[in-house]
Amino acid sequence: MGATVAAACSGTVLWASDGRSEATCRRATEAGLTDAGDIESVVTAADVVISVCPPHGAVEMAERVAGTGFAGCYVDANAVSPSTARKIASRFDSFVDGGLIGPPARRPGTTRLYLSGADAGRVAARFEGSVLEPRVLDGGGPGTASALKMAYASWTKGTSALLAAVAALAAAEGVADDLLTEWDLSLPGVADRLAGTAGEVAPKAWRWTGEMDEIAATFAEAGLPDGFHRAAGEVYRRLRAFKNSPETTVEEMLEALLR
Repeated sequence: MGATVAAACSGTVLWASDGRSEATCRRATEAGLTDAGDIESVVTAADVVISVCPPHGAVEMAERVAGTGFAGCYVDANAVSPSTARKIASRFDSFVDGGLIGPPARRPGTTRLYLSGADAGRVAARFEGSVLEPRVLDGGGPGTASALKMAYASWTKGTSALLAAVAALAAAEGVADDLLTEWDLSLPGVADRLAGTAGEVAPKAWRWTGEMDEIAATFAEAGLPDGFHRAAGEVYRRLRAFKNSPETTVEEMLEALLR
């Protein structure tokens, strides 16, 4: 996702290759990014820093940037709770909260970057006319865009975890085939979604565990039960071994859940 966000941003876009994988370097090159070497060099040259990383690393990244004395606008576009977004915002004079919804931005109409905060319009202008559609949440401050992201992902990613757990339960009790038959009769399309969960969701589970924790925290902060998404986080933790393995089968996924 990060490379496509950077590619959609106007102006000179810097990135830091220090410590990054060969695959990440290749994506950055394909996106036309300028390598500044390390984070400190990026921060020194940039007027806007956009953070796109797995949610468990969002606070650490913000602290690293803030520690350099960065005086520009910091955009946290990670899947974090509103309270985490506000914690990050407290480290910067200029902060914009961001929430990415949709797949990696490769074609128009698929992906949106929701923005909130006093400088949201300034950040949105960097993406106008690109494949990534910026949407400013009027009147919103730090935490507003993150709240929207949490609400959205609580359904999309939460139900994927539930579906995988339901299928694992059926397998454990010896009624997997019977459940698939009933789904075909009464809920057509669910079996296809299960197959997609194995091939598309399991390879990303390693970075969704932290997102489930952030969603659970969001529910708790709103006075709502948080247990479902904590359980979803455990489902994804059990699937971490499938990182970057799009060939994962339903059988392999269920076996991992039942260990």
